[in-house]
Amino acid sequence: MDIDFNDYKLRCELRGHDDDVRGICVCSDENIATSSRDRTIRVWSLDPSDKRKYTSSKILLGHTSFVGPLAWIQPTDDYPEGRLISGSMDTFVFVWNLINGENIQTLKGHQMQVTGVTLDNEDIVSSSVDQTLKRWRNGQLVESWEAHQSPIQAVIKLPSGELVSGSSDASLKLWKGKTSLRTLSGHTDTVRGLAVMPDLGFLSASHDGSIRLWALSGEVLLEMVGHTSIVYSVDAHSSGLIVSGSEDRHAKIWKDGVCIQSLEHPGCVWDAKFLESGDIVTACSDGVVRVWTVRQGVIADQMEIDAYDSQISEYKLSRKKVGGLKLDELPGLDSLTSPGTSDGQTKVVREGDNGVAYAWNMKEQRWDKIGEVVDGPDGVADRPIFDGVQYDFVFDVDIGDGEPIRKLPYNRSDNPYDAADKWLLKENLPFAYRQQIVEFILQNSGQKDFNFNPSFRDPFTGANAYVPGQASHTAATSAKPLYKHIPKKGVLVFDVAQYDGILKKMTEFNTTLRSDSVNSDKSLTELEVSRVGAIITILKDTSHYHSTNFADMDIALLLKVLQAWPPAMMFPATDIVRMLVLHPHGASLLIKHVENNNDLLLDLIKKVTEDSALPANLLTTVRVLVNLFKNSSFHYWLQTHHSQILDAFSNCYASPNKNLQLAYSTLLLNYAVLLIEKKDQEGQAQVLSAALQVAEEEAADVDSKFRSWVAIGSLMLEGLVKKIAIDFDVESIAKSAKASKEAKIAEVGADIDLVIRQ
Repeated sequence: MDIDFNDYKLRCELRGHDDDVRGICVCSDENIATSSRDRTIRVWSLDPSDKRKYTSSKILLGHTSFVGPLAWIQPTDDYPEGRLISGSMDTFVFVWNLINGENIQTLKGHQMQVTGVTLDNEDIVSSSVDQTLKRWRNGQLVESWEAHQSPIQAVIKLPSGELVSGSSDASLKLWKGKTSLRTLSGHTDTVRGLAVMPDLGFLSASHDGSIRLWALSGEVLLEMVGHTSIVYSVDAHSSGLIVSGSEDRHAKIWKDGVCIQSLEHPGCVWDAKFLESGDIVTACSDGVVRVWTVRQGVIADQMEIDAYDSQISEYKLSRKKVGGLKLDELPGLDSLTSPGTSDGQTKVVREGDNGVAYAWNMKEQRWDKIGEVVDGPDGVADRPIFDGVQYDFVFDVDIGDGEPIRKLPYNRSDNPYDAADKWLLKENLPFAYRQQIVEFILQNSGQKDFNFNPSFRDPFTGANAYVPGQASHTAATSAKPLYKHIPKKGVLVFDVAQYDGILKKMTEFNTTLRSDSVNSDKSLTELEVSRVGAIITILKDTSHYHSTNFADMDIALLLKVLQAWPPAMMFPATDIVRMLVLHPHGASLLIKHVENNNDLLLDLIKKVTEDSALPANLLTTVRVLVNLFKNSSFHYWLQTHHSQILDAFSNCYASPNKNLQLAYSTLLLNYAVLLIEKKDQEGQAQVLSAALQVAEEEAADVDSKFRSWVAIGSLMLEGLVKKIAIDFDVESIAKSAKASKEAKIAEVGADIDLVIRQ
């Protein structure tokens, strides 16, 4: 239908989600489905008593992490209200019956976040960060192929029958079945959103801030530029209008390649979709769904529009910055009672709702008012402020040793050696830090090619300063200028055991087996029980690990228990294996049973993760795996089987058992350390995805969250997945961490925020 364009105005707000609204699915003009970071899907139906508004008619529960892409299956005789398809960070695709809100199919096969779902005739096609497209038929996986060499962010079906995929590699691909017809290049960053453009081709939205219209031939018909940040979504209407949603807080409406209206929001616009009527639905990070219209009869009343305008104003005011700081972080007028240090020195102070600049008049010994400071668009600051003075940079410096973070202001025109000297004097720090601070300034100010003046003399020694690139004659203490908790170096282990309790429990279980006529043949003899005691005696004596040995029969004995005893009785033996792998000789014997065709550890994992998995078995087995990282002999095995291992224990992050949560987070942290060392990008991406699940789990223990955050930060800083993490929206999650009341969570959140901004 054609639309006589008038400005879109607010029609209604749909409130109910507890967190960012991530996705929209238009089932009809009367029914809309939305997905959220709060792990729910809501179905909204037209309010029969007020045709302007929608009410929440169903809440679909089942996903264990944030829900993203949605697709609608039209009604059939069996499903008269249709079905809904959803994809989630939890790696699952669900199919829902919209009559009762029940999950009728769980499609499991992706290794990482599901980013797109679409219908291809009767089949469901899904895309994922695991770089694959998968085809599902009647609830079963029938095809899977690696479609890109980077995470896939979206997939759609064209009316002509082809599939289109968009990826973090900045490309799009056109598919006929599993056959790639062509690769389309042009975007310079991640392709995040796709949509059909009726009668013309298809649209793509990108992190590069642009939207492109493509013909099936691969020709770019239009490029639309106007957003000032990442464009997450795009949609088209039969009238020819296009709508896009962006990180810049606007949904933009386009006609013939020109932006004709911007709808401002109090947060990021994750998704935007047209209703058949031409109305627009937007999903915002403030947790609110909004409907916009040009139809006079359904526009919100003036009071609702004024309330929304007020909400936007309040949001912008709360975000307003001057010189890089929020208004309420600027010093007040009382700071002008302190004299300046040099003629012309500037200071910005808060006066009411504005930042006002003053300059120090050395001759008159007073602060002269310059005028109001005006920032650029959206309050994006040109220069940061420290103690009311503008600088090119204000660095956070962590000198370690439990000392607090210190601020180091710096201007590009400064001599870095002079700046370092003044700062060290001010902070009362030893000059052993001098060269590290200089190198830090040069690196982080982009002045690596700083030309040193050879006539410069150290004001304290009279000697020439050390020049970067030359040998240093000072054994200076290393400084850690940026990060408090990342990157993680070395691995963690669980090396404390209640040996007496372990032996007592094994003896108790063995007595039970011996008296059981069915399982008596699986019990240990008295000699074997005695030998278990001898194993524990060796493990207790950690001071002689370098000189004590085990017999092959010791390993065979433990294998007998792990393989033959009922699952409910095997955890004490697993706990002994946990400690055995920390003993050099014990680990060398155990590796023989891992490298052959009868892999003890894979068999153990399979046994403990079966349907009736017991928390005690999961806990002790995950701890075994954690301790394997201590011995490099197991590194190849751990890397080779990382996908199987992480999949097997993927539900542990949501366990009510805090010890199991911590063990799982430690496993992820150790994997991050190993896979960074091995430069394994695919493995790093899977660990990143799993760690983000823990970080977002509300019920997760603080220590578990902390270790997961350290894994995320380490992977971003030293691994190969920083871009993938940003695609995962790690920035908004890190902001939540920075606001945590738990100091170490807030600190590692700040670390990650710094990595993002590097």
